[in-house]
Amino acid sequence: MIRGRAAVLTVSQLNRFVRSTLEENPRLQEVYVQGELSNVVRHYSSGHIYFALKDDSASVRGVMFRGNASRLQFEPENGMMVLVRGFVTLYEKDGTYQINAVDIQPTGIGALQVAYEQLKRRLEAEGLFDSQYKQPIPSHPEQIAVITSAGGAALQDVIHVISRRCPSVGLTVFPAAVQGRDSVPELLAAFAAVNKLADRFDTVILCRGGGSMEDLLSFNDERVVRAVFSCPIPVISAVGHEVDFTLCDFVADLRAPTPSAAAELAVPDVMQLHRQLDQYSSWLRDHAYRMLEQNSTRFKGIMMRDTLKSPLKFWDINRQRLEDLIHLLQKQSAEELDSRRRQLAYLSVLMEELSPLKTLGRGYSITYTDHQLLRSVRDAALGAELKTLLSDGSIISKVVAINEEKTEI
Repeated sequence: MIRGRAAVLTVSQLNRFVRSTLEENPRLQEVYVQGELSNVVRHYSSGHIYFALKDDSASVRGVMFRGNASRLQFEPENGMMVLVRGFVTLYEKDGTYQINAVDIQPTGIGALQVAYEQLKRRLEAEGLFDSQYKQPIPSHPEQIAVITSAGGAALQDVIHVISRRCPSVGLTVFPAAVQGRDSVPELLAAFAAVNKLADRFDTVILCRGGGSMEDLLSFNDERVVRAVFSCPIPVISAVGHEVDFTLCDFVADLRAPTPSAAAELAVPDVMQLHRQLDQYSSWLRDHAYRMLEQNSTRFKGIMMRDTLKSPLKFWDINRQRLEDLIHLLQKQSAEELDSRRRQLAYLSVLMEELSPLKTLGRGYSITYTDHQLLRSVRDAALGAELKTLLSDGSIISKVVAINEEKTEI
């Protein structure tokens, strides 16, 4: 039972009333709430960001719609401490109140720094900073492309240093804005133009003077960073002062602290090369003198030898040695030949004694059957034809009987 005069409301009416009450309250139309982000979800189809904002004892839901979310300079992440500006409203469908965020800023460090660190981590995870992708900087370039502002002091520093160190190197400037709205597209266009002429250049210098993080924002833009990484020509990055580090510095083949330092790293010092050449020339001259003196001493020593002082005497001594060697060789050859002759005579007598013809001459004979030597009566067959060799001829006979009894001679 409903008491009093209170009207009966539906749930939808109640939620709508509470929502209008919240949104019409001046104190809730613009609030600043600080807390820790959690349950962050970006719906890429709609572009909206949903999150919860919490402290040690409470939490509140929040939403940032696509229009405001697209203007964020960083990506909200769980655990990040932020300051949310927006207004309080109620989501009628489930009766939960929430903050409709208009802007979100990190606390402690700025949004640009957060965006820088987030992109840096992502590019590093992709391997874009790995040393394996770094190209060596040519030590003696002939043509250098410079991407920078045409009217900036950085260009003048590069021109001054290179003209002093190595005036023979050719410079081609590809002008581009280095800060502001047009800087990113102009930097990308400059790299595209350099890439088309890649066979003409040995090195690329990307440079600009120092400035705030906002001034260097273009050199932390992901599109520009990837253009530096994919450039087929070795790139020296010199953006800002020595303390400034941009993401282009990390993907470039070499980082220089200043534009002047980049020019010094890009070309050799001709005067230093001349000094080195003079040192090498002096060393070669001294080395040649030492070699000449050493060879002169060796030549004098050779000329003092008996061979060159008295060549006829040297000839007579060696001719006598040669004659002695010939005589010794003849003597040894004769002795060896005589020994071989005696061995041959002995072997001839021995072969004659062992010859079958010698045995036949003493009254013995040799009998064959079917071209095989007959060694036993078992090797003969009745009716077989035998051939018997004697010292003065042979006899052909036929076996008419076989007697296996041994007969005394």
